[in-house]
Amino acid sequence: MKNARYQAREPDAQGHIAYLDEDHRVWQTLIERQSALLEGRACTEYLAGIEHLNLPRERIPQLADINQVLEDTTGWQVARVPALIPFQQFFELLASKRFPVATFIRTREDLDYLQEPDIFHEVFGHCPLLTNPWFAEFTHTYGKLGLAASKEQRVFLARLYWMTIEFGLVDTPAGRRIYGGGILSSPRETIYSLSDQPAHQAFNPIEAMRTPYRIDILQPVYFVLPNLRELFKLAGQDIMAMVRLAQQAGLHAPLFAPKAQTA
Repeated sequence: MKNARYQAREPDAQGHIAYLDEDHRVWQTLIERQSALLEGRACTEYLAGIEHLNLPRERIPQLADINQVLEDTTGWQVARVPALIPFQQFFELLASKRFPVATFIRTREDLDYLQEPDIFHEVFGHCPLLTNPWFAEFTHTYGKLGLAASKEQRVFLARLYWMTIEFGLVDTPAGRRIYGGGILSSPRETIYSLSDQPAHQAFNPIEAMRTPYRIDILQPVYFVLPNLRELFKLAGQDIMAMVRLAQQAGLHAPLFAPKAQTA
């Protein structure tokens, strides 16, 4: 596991996590800013999930509050984890319908961008759609497949996750909308992803698995679903056969420059 800059906060004996006042202020800044940006940009399923969760504005929610809503809607829960976890643990959690949430929040110095997934990214970006049965089923299936996959296959599955759950777009009768949590929790990516600057490509799971990405830049290409139900339909297909086809075909040339090497 890689070293993390942030450390997750530990709960007390009752499971309550005590955050600093500044942590709550950062949460409020993030949620108010991002909520305003997502009007007319987030998909309706995400907005319905936000309504279900009823996230507080002035404080970081406790995981037990999130769990109650997810359990009542799709049978999911969140699980407290450190900032970064290995693939094995990640797939184990998803396969058991538990979504990993690191219990720290970024500082103001990292307000606009953070490589490590913090509680704002996980709860505000991902948890609303876990109230949607289509999205929840795809995520559960993905976890089970990843748990049984080889090390080499997991790399291709990671690209599928990146191009859907993290950075996916969807076409709707009202226009193109966002469903990927990596976009939904990022002010820059929210605006950029729907602009004419990046490429937009009709979703194809094999093509998504063949597309390289970098985590530290705005994405050069986004895959667009015709509707969110396509994820549910994909969960019922032979995704591992698609992985093998993607492996045989090989990766596309990256649409970005290589990351600069540090001395």
